[in-house]
Amino acid sequence: MFVLADDLTGAAETAAALMSPARPARIALSGPAPAAPAVVADLDSRHHPRAFDLVREALRQAGDRQVFVKVDSLLRGNVAATVSACLDAPVVLAPALPSAGRTVVDGVPYIQGVPLRETRAWRAERRPAPASVAEALGDVPWVHVPVGADLSGVVAAGRVAVCDAETDADLDAIVAAALRGPARTRLVGAGGLAAALGRALGGRPGRCEVPRGDGRLLAVVGTAEPAAAEQVGLLIEHGFRNVALDGATGAALTPAARRVRDALAAGPAVLTVRGPAPSTLTRTLGELVREALGGVPADLVLTGGETARRVLDALGVRELIPVDQVHHGAVHSRTPEGHSVVTRPGSFGDVDSLLRIAAHLDPHLLHPKSKGYEPLPALATCTCGCPTNCYWFSGPIDRD
Repeated sequence: MFVLADDLTGAAETAAALMSPARPARIALSGPAPAAPAVVADLDSRHHPRAFDLVREALRQAGDRQVFVKVDSLLRGNVAATVSACLDAPVVLAPALPSAGRTVVDGVPYIQGVPLRETRAWRAERRPAPASVAEALGDVPWVHVPVGADLSGVVAAGRVAVCDAETDADLDAIVAAALRGPARTRLVGAGGLAAALGRALGGRPGRCEVPRGDGRLLAVVGTAEPAAAEQVGLLIEHGFRNVALDGATGAALTPAARRVRDALAAGPAVLTVRGPAPSTLTRTLGELVREALGGVPADLVLTGGETARRVLDALGVRELIPVDQVHHGAVHSRTPEGHSVVTRPGSFGDVDSLLRIAAHLDPHLLHPKSKGYEPLPALATCTCGCPTNCYWFSGPIDRD
């Protein structure tokens, strides 16, 4: 299995969907692809001007392996260039993610029943959201495939089969049809299609290898999503020290790094950004984290694909080994040295998402029961089948 992803959180999400004890996965950030049954390469190409070339170069390493190409379920980034680079083989495109309320009907993307273009999901982008998948593809030749339609007559090299999907069962049917089709058919889609492919390939999740804690925990929240403020608020209520940077004016690197280092010396910390942020901010965050850690490892929680990539680049991390998922999209990985990294798309997660991630990494750190959290029942398991370390909130939020 050979997977190309346009950002790091998507790469991790796909690796978690495809891996099993018989099919261990590795996430490559740079350098030669690691040897593994499921190799997931983060091309970091979502907004790269050479996205077409990056995808073409990566596809040369695929050989005769099944290819999956991960794109954003909100169709952000260089979707047209990415798909165009795959057209030397038949392409099946299904960007729906039903578990997050993201569906495609008559070729139109919806979020919770509202057309994508009428939502605020693209508020941080420089252009308006596409009104249809076809619009996102630009000049790429395509054919529409409604739910339940026969794919066999439309899958052909040189054009894209744009598939509607409203449920996970729809995605299962798309994958099954694609796997029955031409051997080189390339599946292109979001995490929902990756999960459907994982189900089709089989292999039960097994007991995961949980990395040891490093004693320090730093969350870096580099997303513009409004829900992030509530998520950070719960972390602060449970003992995290917040170091906030002004996105508009920035901050001198060394003093800001000293503030993060001082916060970590006193306990878990969260680094956040206030207000609008320049395009260079994610790189600044990476440099800041590197200086703040000073070569001493810490467990990291990184939200937003670009933020996660810039931080790990700054720290010299070139490969991740996925372990399990805390919740959908929040993927727990370890570095080859054994340090924990949890990545999560900025648009994912309920209000307690970050707190659940923190408790998963170190359930003793937050003293959750004193704050209304209680351990999950003893029989609960994570997605790898191992006893979970997560907690559920029994207070007013009432989430399970």
